[in-house]
Amino acid sequence: MAVSTFEALAAETTEDPAIRERTASTHDLAVREAPAAPAAQALPEGRETPAQAGPAGRPVADELARLLFEGPQREHRHGIWRKTISGAAFSYRPGLPPAERAALSYDRLRLLNEVLVDPDRFVADPHRLAALHEWIGPVDGGLTTLASIHYNLFLGSLVDHDHESRDLSAFTALHSTGTFLCTELEHGNDVAAMETVAAYDRASDGFRLHTPTPGARKFMPNTSLTGGPKTAAVAARLLVDDEDQGVFLFLTPLSDEKGHLPGVTVRRLPDRTGTPVDHCLTSFEQVWLPREALLQADHGRLDRNGTLTSNLGNRRKRLLRSINRVTMGKLCMSAGTLGMARAALTIAVRYAHSRLIAGPRAGERIPLDAHRSHHGRLLDGLATAYAMTFLHRAVVDRFAAHTEQDREEVERLTAVAKGWITWQAREIATECRERCGAQGLFPANGIADLTANIEGGITAEGDNLVIWVKAASEMVFGHESAKPETLPAGDLTDLPFLRGLLAQSEAIWQTRARTALREGPSGDPVGRWNVTSSAALEMVSAHVCLQSADALAAAADQATDPRSAALLRSLCRLFLLRRLREHTGDLLAEGHLTPDQVRALPKTVDTTVAELAPHMMTLVDAFDLPSELLSAIPIASGETIVRTLPDDLPPSP
Repeated sequence: MAVSTFEALAAETTEDPAIRERTASTHDLAVREAPAAPAAQALPEGRETPAQAGPAGRPVADELARLLFEGPQREHRHGIWRKTISGAAFSYRPGLPPAERAALSYDRLRLLNEVLVDPDRFVADPHRLAALHEWIGPVDGGLTTLASIHYNLFLGSLVDHDHESRDLSAFTALHSTGTFLCTELEHGNDVAAMETVAAYDRASDGFRLHTPTPGARKFMPNTSLTGGPKTAAVAARLLVDDEDQGVFLFLTPLSDEKGHLPGVTVRRLPDRTGTPVDHCLTSFEQVWLPREALLQADHGRLDRNGTLTSNLGNRRKRLLRSINRVTMGKLCMSAGTLGMARAALTIAVRYAHSRLIAGPRAGERIPLDAHRSHHGRLLDGLATAYAMTFLHRAVVDRFAAHTEQDREEVERLTAVAKGWITWQAREIATECRERCGAQGLFPANGIADLTANIEGGITAEGDNLVIWVKAASEMVFGHESAKPETLPAGDLTDLPFLRGLLAQSEAIWQTRARTALREGPSGDPVGRWNVTSSAALEMVSAHVCLQSADALAAAADQATDPRSAALLRSLCRLFLLRRLREHTGDLLAEGHLTPDQVRALPKTVDTTVAELAPHMMTLVDAFDLPSELLSAIPIASGETIVRTLPDDLPPSP
């Protein structure tokens, strides 16, 4: 694409006059240093001039935002939450101790709930539920945790089981906050080994919920008295006449206005990193529950005679069905960290345009963004964030439409996407914090807390490495890579060619994993997997990057404004080029790349970065963060942390 085409976007960077003025100077400098793009990147004939580029007066950022936030569904899925977090109640509160910050998150949860008119329908809609997490993630990590637990894990589990005769009003009105008790102190990723039991009591036609050992205490649920009364969905082994029927969920009141209920013991855990949440150890001492406490569905129903009927033949499948909401939780966690990554980029890019430093001439001041060493790293993050967003959209679509026939494939894709998105979010947030220097260390500048909050998403709903190992073991032989039989003709600026190279990389690692598994030590399953796992995990990494590139390229094809399409294709090119760097040796050895192409790769990356550099403000404006939110963050609005100091205090001696 010709650089002149990108110049047409220069006036569409931001509504902030101060930042706009500095953005213009950055644009001029970047255009002067940008090398001419290869002819292969030129727009198709008839799309060369601004007059021909999309509807008259339509900002490119708006078109990008339309694509990012699901077009005609934008207001229904995202608008309500964007408007909600714009209010003063969601602004940063300095100086709050951890206990008060945790209590504030519960207050905000109630504000969210006031917006919902249909909580039970809301939790059954994966698109709306995921969208909530995207918008609240940047403003309150603790709230993101609480909302995910209450709406998805707790209320969602109730809705997914037989609930027509169950009164949910106490939970939909938040008279009692829902929590989810699955993980145990000694049983994290191996939930199949959990020890908590619920024994069927024939005499009372109820259950006795019990924690048999200290290691069986439920670990890290938000079960304290902070936030008011709590009710839990507790995962426990159903025992009928001492026979283990598998793990089911039991609706269990934990506390009321007077405190914790008899038989329920809660010990608050120390504060963890990230926004505070009231994490606790929770145990039960022969707590009696009525028959109605058992959450039943086709995977398990217990009749009055104590006979269990199930459409699933083994206990492991019953467990997975009982806690199925954990899969949707992966989409919620990735959505929350995705929102955090986009917020970090928005703040860092705006700061890069407003922060002036000494220029090459005496007395000259230029913005940080003028330097390739600065804007190149942020552009890497932007390309990744766009790919993350469109991947997430594709995965949520697949999840919402899945059937029993493709359930396992969709659940695996959800797990792989969650791992990649949350890991990438952490890298982006870390990079953005560093690019903001000392200003980025102050939480009031909106970026310092994000990395620690993302850590929670990385671990929640399945530790990333563990869920990737599971996916890798399934994909070694249960998945066929999408490598082309022959690579399409092209060069390093051609998206189909770059996409084909990444597909070949996935296939290379799959072949290595298959070979390692076949040749591994016989009679030693762990040893065989140990020699296979490294290659298998590389295969998963290449696969999810390929899926992300495909989602980004598909979004470019959907753009109605050719300028927006051009930006998205350049982002996709940058994303693919960066991912291919670590595979060049293999691709060269297999004859898919020539030595000249390997040598040309760094310059092609630099050319692509130079094309995109003048348009970083347009790219972050499309993330559509509310102006009220950005204006409250000093470095996102052309100022510094000094703005937060009271005017009436004397200076420190």
